[in-house]
Amino acid sequence: MHEWIAAAKAELGVDLDVDIAELLDMTKVVAHEVARPAAPITSFLVGYAAALRAGGTGAVSEANSRVTELAEKWAAEREKGAAAL
Repeated sequence: MHEWIAAAKAELGVDLDVDIAELLDMTKVVAHEVARPAAPITSFLVGYAAALRAGGTGAVSEANSRVTELAEKWAAEREKGAAAL
C-alpha cells in the first residue's frame, strides 16, 4: 500500500505526508456509520477541504477529525430516531 501511495503522490505531484492510519480510521467510521460508498467520496472531500484551507498536514487532520465526529453524531442521531419509533 505504501508503494502505491508513493506512486500516486508522484503521479499527481503531491508532496505531502499525511497520517494514513487517521485517514483509514475515518473511512472505516464513515463506511460503517453512514454508508460504504460514502467513504471514498468523504476522503475526497477531506482532501478538497484541506486544499481550500491552504493545505498541509494540519488542514488534512482537522478536516478528517471534523468529518469523523460528524459521522459518529450522524449514526447516534439515526439510532436515536430508530429507537423512538
